[in-house]
Amino acid sequence: MALLTVDFFSETLEMGTTLRVLLPEGATGHIGTPDTPLPPMPSGLPVLYLLHGLSDDSTAWLRYTSIDRYVGERPMAVVMPQVARSFYADEAGGYPYWSYLCEELPAVVQRMFRVSDSREDTYVAGLSMGGYGALKWALRQPRRFAAAASLSGALDVVGLAKADERGPLFRQVYGDRGPGPDDDLLDLLGRADPAELPRLWVSCGTEDHLLGSNHLFVERAEQAGVELTTRFGPGEHEWGVWDSTIRDVLAWLPPAPSAAGPST
Repeated sequence: MALLTVDFFSETLEMGTTLRVLLPEGATGHIGTPDTPLPPMPSGLPVLYLLHGLSDDSTAWLRYTSIDRYVGERPMAVVMPQVARSFYADEAGGYPYWSYLCEELPAVVQRMFRVSDSREDTYVAGLSMGGYGALKWALRQPRRFAAAASLSGALDVVGLAKADERGPLFRQVYGDRGPGPDDDLLDLLGRADPAELPRLWVSCGTEDHLLGSNHLFVERAEQAGVELTTRFGPGEHEWGVWDSTIRDVLAWLPPAPSAAGPST
């Protein structure tokens, strides 16, 4: 895989920002990695938007997991943006990161890279705050994605805000009003049309402090008639869990029709 660092000016944020992007090279002979020649892809590469957590940035997935090695087994682009500690929202006291993520970023990626723009070729996943962001994006723009995955996601932001453990942070992000209906995954589930949603994945470690919010999301999804793939097993809120789980997520993603030939 080729790794690109893209520094560019965001018109939405009105400042410079950074993307990390993995692109398949189609090369052979790299010792210790699978030889995966690129099949013909007339509509462009499938693309996975991979979102970071609260204490991370666009480098985190690359530094703490083997995502570059894992994704080499399945030709696709991986786009890793950075959104600070915004909970993927248009911050009341900061920057419009939600608008950047769901409006400007896909257009920038389309303009700069040869990736597909079809729903069937587009995926999103993330961990912790990024797991929340991935499901929020999928629930609010379900026709954009074929699949969305949350790993140890902070899936109940209303509950987190009420707990007031991060009061200053949530006031900066949401203001005094707190998270609104379009920030609340549980509310979004109740308004979703299950037939329109992409495939959804929810996983969390049984020793993770966010386990309760993940169980609550699964319960509300069942009540709303929304199908999920769930994975709960031993583990805390840490990178060893996410390194293992992201490999399972990649295997779970539906095959991209743009890729001629089998996916693994």
